[in-house]
Amino acid sequence: MENGKDKLSAQWVYEVEDLNGTEQLAAALAGRVQPGTVIALDGDLGAGKTAFSQLFAKHLGVKDTVNSPTFTLIKEYEGRLPFYHMDVYRLSLDEADELGLDEYFYGNGVTLVEWASLIEELLPESVLRIYVETLSATGRRMYINGQGEPYETWVSVLKENGVS
Repeated sequence: MENGKDKLSAQWVYEVEDLNGTEQLAAALAGRVQPGTVIALDGDLGAGKTAFSQLFAKHLGVKDTVNSPTFTLIKEYEGRLPFYHMDVYRLSLDEADELGLDEYFYGNGVTLVEWASLIEELLPESVLRIYVETLSATGRRMYINGQGEPYETWVSVLKENGVS
């Protein structure tokens, strides 16, 4: 999904001044995940997609160092649930389709896909979308959209109650 559509469809816009705010969101989401959770993460280059992924993994109980899987495409980690961290920036849609991503999307773990808009057609119908926009050196605006359940409920609860 391109930038403009993400912004227009956002059910909740979450602004942070620094990484602490990003971590609060990552922790709130990590506390809600269940097997088969898919998070589609997009945003400006250098906006902090990998930083969000690292903080999310930390709150999912992943002990290993999580870094960008740009050249390995998919990295698997053990946490409270298996964590599948994908970066599809360098993939064509056909190449991504050949990877058998459904095994991850519908498996027993949590999948976080950086640059998810590049494989839009392959994503599950129900997905949590986050678009990260750079506001300043440390400030970010995140456009969050829950597509299907349980994500629509998650976004409603977070919008109403905040992330702390």
